[in-house]
Formats: sequence, structure tokens, C-alpha cells
Amino acid sequence: MKKFEELTVKSETIYEGKIIDLYIDEVKLPNGKTSKREIIKHPGAVAVIALTSEDKIVMVEQYRKALEKSIIEIPAGKLEPGEEPMKTALRELEEETGYGSENLEHLISFYTSPGFADELVHLFVAKDIYQIEESRETDEDEFVELVEVNVEEALGLIKEQRIYDAKTAYAVQYLQLQKLMK
Repeated sequence: MKKFEELTVKSETIYEGKIIDLYIDEVKLPNGKTSKREIIKHPGAVAVIALTSEDKIVMVEQYRKALEKSIIEIPAGKLEPGEEPMKTALRELEEETGYGSENLEHLISFYTSPGFADELVHLFVAKDIYQIEESRETDEDEFVELVEVNVEEALGLIKEQRIYDAKTAYAVQYLQLQKLMK
């Protein structure tokens, strides 16, 4: 048994959606008591730190219904069934920004909200990016505007709460640390 493991006694599917599924699990706690856990299953996602030759970070501004406002984010998207994260990262970079990259490196993978969701985001860094002549179109329900900023401008956008999601804040702080270490 794993340390603090909660054994599933019963699992009930509440909702099966296009992106997420919601379950209510009854679990046996390490002390022998039971409790309920609301769990979201997610297929996983990628995010891309795309850097221009001028050290600008390529981002997109888009409306997020859950927040009821537009925010600025690094390009990202969900994994398709059986799709390798690197392939997803290149696809999302192209679809959302019109850029491609021959120099894509996996940086780290992290869970977004492990208290209730299993979403794992694979973060990549794209260097030597180039404009694609005929790039893929964004998803039909996705409307984005390209934003290119340097690290200092991105830090300002975090203060202004225009960058307001963890993956993008993480990316900006990663770049800030890289810059400080040079």
C-alpha cells in the first residue's frame, strides 16, 4: 500500500463530456473511514513556450468562458487519443500562432490541479520558430489574437492579471530565471 493511499470502494460516472469526465468516488481512508472524492478525468494537454529570434514570447489572447474574460496565454491544447505530446505541441503551435519549429524540446510535465483533476500538462520550449505560409486554422470554436512580448512585458501582464493562468505564469517565471542565470 502507498503512503496515505485512498482505496476506491465505489466509483460513479456523473458526466462524460467532450473534454472531461466527472466521477464521484467513495474511498476508504488510511484511518479506515470513508469519504467521497469528486474527480475530473482529462486526456492531458500540452503548452508551448515559443521564442522569436528577438527573444519575444509568442502568446495568444483568448476569451475564457469559465473566467468570463480574455486572458493572455502561451499556446496550448489537449492531447488527442494516441497522439504523442510533441506532435500535439507542434500542431497547437501552428494552429494558434501560425508558427512552426524545428527545435522543440520537452521542458517538464506537471499536474494542474491534483486535488480534483488528473490533467497532466507537458510543457515544451520552441526555439528557431518560423512563420508557416499556409498554417492550419484554429478550431472552429476558438478565436485568438497573437501577442508577442518580452519577459519584462510578460511580468507586467502578470501584475495586471492579463496573464492569469498557472501554465503561462510558470513559463514566464522559467524564462525570467533563465535570463537571470545567463
